[in-house]
Amino acid sequence: MLTSTVCAAVSAAGLAIAALTAYRKRFLAATRIAAYSLIPIGLVMTGVIDWVTNIVFKPTVWAGFGVLALSFLLFMITRRVERRRGLGGRKERKAAAAAGPDAVAPAASVPSLGAGREVERAAGGKARQGKESAPKDDFSDIEAILKKHGI
Repeated sequence: MLTSTVCAAVSAAGLAIAALTAYRKRFLAATRIAAYSLIPIGLVMTGVIDWVTNIVFKPTVWAGFGVLALSFLLFMITRRVERRRGLGGRKERKAAAAAGPDAVAPAASVPSLGAGREVERAAGGKARQGKESAPKDDFSDIEAILKKHGI
């Protein structure tokens, strides 16, 4: 009952402020203030305020929230311990062993690496020199662009 009275008073004060704002020819702000001020009385009329006060002021509800929090905490602790120890069910370990390597195609990058090594060997180490000179080429291009623009 007290919460309903407080919400009604807050709504009335908000509507009065909205009326003063509208009197000053600030209609958009007045409409926004009126919208905000109607929220508390709307919550009272729908019964949300009574529901919230029943939740907030009952010790059994808070005890229930405490039990739920404890349950969640216990779940998180057991998950963390399982992950640290690497424990899993037998089925999970067997499935992981049967799956083989984690990569989808672990040998997919081997040919590209092998080809690069062969080119390097065939060139007699010139590939390394080309890699080292690449940044110099990049800077020369940048310098040419800067000179072109007079910078």
